[in-house]
Amino acid sequence: MTRRRTILACAAAGLTVIGLTAQPAAARPAPTASVRLLALNDFHGNLEPPSGSSGRAIDENGETVPAGGAAYVAAHLKKLRNRDTLTVAQGDLIGASPLLSAAYHDEPTVQFLGDIGVTASAVGNHEFDEGYEELLRIQNGGCHPVDGCSPEGEWRGAEFDYLAANVLKKHESGGHRHWDRPILKPWTIRRVNGVRVGFIGVVTKTTPSIVTAEGIKGLEFQDEVEAANRAARALKRRHVRAIVLLVHEGDEVNSGQRPDACGVVPGAGTRIAQEADPEIDVVLSGHTHEQYVCSVEDPAGDPRLFSSGSSYGRVITEVNLKVNRRTGDIVRSSLRGDNHVVTRDVPPDPATERFVQTWKDRVSEIADKPIGGITADLTRAPSPSGETALGDVIADAQLAGTKDLGAQVALMNPGGIRTDLTYAASGSEGDGVVTYGEAFAVQPFSNVMGVVSLTGAQIDALLEQQWTDAGEKILQPSANLHFTIDRSRPVGDRVSAITVDGTPIDPATAYKVAANNFLLGGGDGFTVFTEGTGQVLGPIDLDTFVAYFKAQGTISPPPLTRITGQ
Repeated sequence: MTRRRTILACAAAGLTVIGLTAQPAAARPAPTASVRLLALNDFHGNLEPPSGSSGRAIDENGETVPAGGAAYVAAHLKKLRNRDTLTVAQGDLIGASPLLSAAYHDEPTVQFLGDIGVTASAVGNHEFDEGYEELLRIQNGGCHPVDGCSPEGEWRGAEFDYLAANVLKKHESGGHRHWDRPILKPWTIRRVNGVRVGFIGVVTKTTPSIVTAEGIKGLEFQDEVEAANRAARALKRRHVRAIVLLVHEGDEVNSGQRPDACGVVPGAGTRIAQEADPEIDVVLSGHTHEQYVCSVEDPAGDPRLFSSGSSYGRVITEVNLKVNRRTGDIVRSSLRGDNHVVTRDVPPDPATERFVQTWKDRVSEIADKPIGGITADLTRAPSPSGETALGDVIADAQLAGTKDLGAQVALMNPGGIRTDLTYAASGSEGDGVVTYGEAFAVQPFSNVMGVVSLTGAQIDALLEQQWTDAGEKILQPSANLHFTIDRSRPVGDRVSAITVDGTPIDPATAYKVAANNFLLGGGDGFTVFTEGTGQVLGPIDLDTFVAYFKAQGTISPPPLTRITGQ
């Protein structure tokens, strides 16, 4: 064979020729497709820039800067987006929202999120605040069954898919109870830059303990990993290998952490990120309102990106990745995560500004109405014992609002107090003036107040439930209820010196205790409430708060002396 024919034959066989010796050709790298993900979590209907500490974030320089607001979220997204971008979210987009959104059952927020291109989101626990039937309405459309249509007309439904792989509904068949399919899609598939990416959504399995029981009656919240792995297998059967898990669960972090740091305290989020099926390439989390970008090992020992983007629209998480066009899988070494603070030093998006202003005009007559005054900030800042000035005032308001139901004392859960009341004016109302909208922001859940009878022994047992495996939740007492705590003692034996109206409680005597229906249903692990007898229901918690301000006129921060010890 001639030299020329030898070279041609070798070339046809995929070999190169060095001298006259045929060598294998260097393998060509597989072609890849670039994909960018932009993610939000825990937006909570904050269309306007949030105020106070909720409107500040620590940036990449370690500086605390103003952040958040729908018009700024839209502006930053436009800067970050390219033609290969998908925008997703990790739940709690709605619920515990300011009045601007909540007055219309969060339809304005869901419309905004569709307008900025969100394509899929995990459900969060707050998506169940008004019950799962209302969540289905938000997803599918239709007017509210009680309040009717908003000023925009009949609701058309979310433009993105809510995903709930681990939320199943019970049904009866043949005298037996079975688990049906998830109440919403467990996963969805999107095509971008010529490749397919699958998204799975799960919510914290602790949801039943942190939402009102009646709203999720008949639902099961399965283990997040179990449900995510089941969904991953379903996607793999459909030949989808690039898979992202959107999970409304996460970890706490070390205080003062910069947006791209990974100083997490390993918890439920890390467990999910480490144990989920190796087919899942990225875990985007939420729930804890923290910011972090981490890499964890999956069960196969490969690195997997694990991140969270703060809350209230203060941070956008950017993930850049490459997908192997031959296998359809994400190239793990290509994963890059970056948390961008939504600063307010850029021009706000004009269309979003107009959108928000339209809804502000609609709600202003209600929101701007003064209800009372304060002489100084009423905050959630705890004393060494865990008592807060705002918690005390709310408990006093709840006791006053349920006196006609026989209430003797009141207790308020700290997680239901969503923001502070600041002395400085938030608008044109003037310093020290509290408006209905500000009061709503503090107590946005529309929980119903109730009164139950608990014995002194049960009250003692209830207060011991302030410490669980999930951490510490100090109940805020009305002014006539005092107790002492000692954190150095074993869990279950930390509370002493309980008094009502200055008298030690009698273990056998029944007392009328006021609380919201979340607590009365055993929420936050306070299961002793469910042992109460003679339950009667009364006003909405916000109504008691507003009425108390109107009755008192001006309120000063009370001394933090109701709970002693530390």
